[in-house]
Amino acid sequence: MYKVMALDIGTKRIGIALSDYLLMLSNGHSYINREPENEAIQKIYAIAKENNVQKIVIGLPLNMDNSEGFQAKNCKDFASKLNGYEIIFEDERLTSDTAEENLRNKKIDFRKDKGLIDIESACIILEQYLSRK
Repeated sequence: MYKVMALDIGTKRIGIALSDYLLMLSNGHSYINREPENEAIQKIYAIAKENNVQKIVIGLPLNMDNSEGFQAKNCKDFASKLNGYEIIFEDERLTSDTAEENLRNKKIDFRKDKGLIDIESACIILEQYLSRK
C-alpha cells in the first residue's frame, strides 16, 4: 500500500497534500519554501519516504486556452528533478481561487499565512486526481 502526494508549486512556496492509503481522501500536509531549490527537493523526498509515496501529482497551471505559459514550464522543470517517483500532471486552473473560498468557508484567516492557500490548493489538485481514479 502506498500514498499519493500532490504538490502546488509556486514561485515562493510549495503546498503539499497526501492521500490516505485507500487513495480516497486528500489531507493537507504542509508547505515549504521553494528556495533554495535543492533544500525543497530534499524536503519533498523526506516527506515522500516517510509516507510511503509512490506517485506525485503536480498541479500544472495551464492558461485558459490550454496552452502552457511560463509558470507551467517552471513546474515541469521542477518536476524533472524529482527522480524515483511516477509524476502525474493535473490541470490546476483556478485552484487558488477555490482554495481561498474553501478557507473562507471554514473561517480560516489566511491573510497572514499565504502558505495555507498553497496547502489547500494541493488538496484540491489531489482530490481532482483521486476522483478520476
